[in-house]
Amino acid sequence: MQDQVSEYNIVHKRITVIGLGPGDVGLLAPLAQAALLRAQAIVGYKGYIGLLEPKVLYGRQVVSTGMTAEVERCNEAIDLALVGRETAVVSSGDAGIYAMAGLVLELLEARGLLDVVELEVVPGIPALCAAAALLGAPLMHDFAVISLSDLLTPWEVIEKRLRAAAEADFVVVLYNPRSGRRTDQLPRALAALSAHKPGTTPVGLVKRAFRQGQEVIVTTLEGLDVQAVDMQSLLIVGNASTRMAGGRMLTPRGYAGKYGLGTNGGAVGS
Repeated sequence: MQDQVSEYNIVHKRITVIGLGPGDVGLLAPLAQAALLRAQAIVGYKGYIGLLEPKVLYGRQVVSTGMTAEVERCNEAIDLALVGRETAVVSSGDAGIYAMAGLVLELLEARGLLDVVELEVVPGIPALCAAAALLGAPLMHDFAVISLSDLLTPWEVIEKRLRAAAEADFVVVLYNPRSGRRTDQLPRALAALSAHKPGTTPVGLVKRAFRQGQEVIVTTLEGLDVQAVDMQSLLIVGNASTRMAGGRMLTPRGYAGKYGLGTNGGAVGS
């Protein structure tokens, strides 16, 4: 292993893990754009590769795999970097939130390459910020972010976190809420939240934020249609203070009480 690593030290080696943002080219950060144009090879899930403009992909080696081949494609990215290819690994949203930055770092550690391959992480606008912007201002106070995918995390752990977040009256952001094969998790998650949140709690459902086919729905905890939720959806469940203001979700930060803004709180749907 040591001899192999020594051979790789001859050329500069770097992997840049890039968050592409929600998907709209206008929301791609300038640093991310520069890193993509610098890359000789771009590696990612085929759906995320599809978010890139053709001019970004032109003349570059592109490695794409399906949704469940994360380890395979990250190892291939490392192999490309080891031979001196300037390599970019792309994720939607932010690279460090339920994305590839952690896995690349884990694999570099496992392969003994932390001191051999330079790792750069370029942030992107995360899905929760994109969804919040479309809904209004639901994340103005403390919030918890929980993924409902139990492919890597036991459901018992997820459910414990849901109950704790609801009991503490956090606004709760739900990633990976429902897929074609995972249909039971969302109803169970809503039941866990409902144990500590009233059914009238505002809920925002955003599908394909800032992409083609975007949908924004505001409803309540008891009124949410789980059949309308898919893997390209993100849910924001309000706290005890969240209300509707002009058709938008608002979780007040507390300015009205401190500065006497004279705001009249409205019920859901007002």
